[in-house]
Amino acid sequence: MNRVSKFATLAVGLITFVSSPAVFAQASPAPAAPAAVKPEAIPAKVGLIAFEQAVFATNEGQQAVGALGKKYEPQKAKIQAEQTEVESLQKQLQAATTLSDDDRQSRVRTIDAKQKQLQRDGEDAQAAYQNDLQEAYGRIAGKVNAVMQKYASENGFTLVLDVSGQQSNVLWAAEKTDVTRAVIEAYNAQAGVAAPAGGASAPSAPRATTPRPAAKTPVK
Repeated sequence: MNRVSKFATLAVGLITFVSSPAVFAQASPAPAAPAAVKPEAIPAKVGLIAFEQAVFATNEGQQAVGALGKKYEPQKAKIQAEQTEVESLQKQLQAATTLSDDDRQSRVRTIDAKQKQLQRDGEDAQAAYQNDLQEAYGRIAGKVNAVMQKYASENGFTLVLDVSGQQSNVLWAAEKTDVTRAVIEAYNAQAGVAAPAGGASAPSAPRATTPRPAAKTPVK
């Protein structure tokens, strides 16, 4: 069974929350208890799905990811420019050997201020990106879940396990048990969304790396 990569900041538990009747328990009267079903042993047919990967591998998911990449291009360019400026100022300070203590301390303060701004901008962009990615996931995941349930029912599966997480308890499974691709194709057929040209991979969130701090002169 081929394992798939996990999208960082995203929890597949979102779909469980969205689809859980408990979410609406306080907003509507409790329905009548269903008739008891007598437990019985039946032949098991177990399927596996990498649910998170499936959501973003659908045509709709790829389009959402591509749109996010374009949306955050300006922020990414801004952060890269700020980082380049900080690194340039650090190199200039390290190369300057004839500065007075006052001049050196002034430059150090300037670099420190720009580093803090770079860090803030990177964290803000990272948080905004993760929120948008989570919103896109939640919007599509509910629909993919419905298609998955329909596919499982129509194909006689008695149980479908999610193996998206790195801590999955499934250590081995036959390749034929993986229904991820089948669910993706079924969703694409139902949604009618065209595949993006060239496909789309998950964009990296704009972030600032931490530049090496400049040497400081002790304040006298």
